[in-house]
Amino acid sequence: MPVHLPQLTRREFLKRAALAGAAAAFTPEIHAGIFGKPRDKQAVDFFSDVHISADAAKINLGANMTEQFTSCIGELAAWRVKPAAVIINGDLAFQRALPEDYAQFGKLIEPARTLAPIHLSLGNHDGRENFWSAFPADATKASATLHRQATMFSTADANWFLLDSLIATNVTPGEVGVTQLDWLTHNLDLHPEKPAMVVVHHHPQFEDDVPGLKDTDSFMAALSSRRQVKAVIFGHTHNWHVSQHESGIHLINLPPTAYVFKTGRPSGWVHATFTHGGADFELRCLDPKHPEHAQVKTLRWRAA
Repeated sequence: MPVHLPQLTRREFLKRAALAGAAAAFTPEIHAGIFGKPRDKQAVDFFSDVHISADAAKINLGANMTEQFTSCIGELAAWRVKPAAVIINGDLAFQRALPEDYAQFGKLIEPARTLAPIHLSLGNHDGRENFWSAFPADATKASATLHRQATMFSTADANWFLLDSLIATNVTPGEVGVTQLDWLTHNLDLHPEKPAMVVVHHHPQFEDDVPGLKDTDSFMAALSSRRQVKAVIFGHTHNWHVSQHESGIHLINLPPTAYVFKTGRPSGWVHATFTHGGADFELRCLDPKHPEHAQVKTLRWRAA
């Protein structure tokens, strides 16, 4: 049951904002110009580990999650162009995936829905039933067998595969699972024509101690043999980092929008611009004085 939040029209946004106060993330200047901005069909923006609590004043590890998410959405709204898509990659809720957390999350993302379609995936602090119940008008049943938050969509220069690595709410490790991996490989084989980006909340776990994907070996083996797969994009560790697997697949660890686990690491969001042969991933820190703010990682895709 994938959930895609379609882009809102100006009329829809103003009507909903009047009811819910959702326009708070926008300054008057941003709001006045956003609907006339051009769209960059090669751009995709990423948020991860937003950890929204029903309590807007909630602070964890020194971060107010609501304020930081709102600030990131405001920065995205102020960007010079609108993206083709926005992906929010898991841990949407604070810890235990309460219905009230998702209600608050839904209000906070309303302004971002004026920019582009939003694609949502789940992490280990999410809960499928409460999540799906929070967006009943936008949830579409894809497969009764899969019963996961997995889907595929396309942009100008890539096919996107969003996976669900949630085992159980508030259980740290993740898993793709045999059924979902079969779905993924089947759909990859049906779509070899564009570079494939695989998005999953948990990180492929190699030598690090942070619990990630329990089935990393089978997952990476399936992707490595399919040359159209160019990158795996994930969150979970709350640590911005870009590396490359021995197969040539790029491994992109998104920063948290919420709190960091290690003092000094950046929080914020990522703006990516795709070309036929690669992509630029730009880190946008909440702290503009952070030494990694505006850092650009230029990636070249492995040969088909």
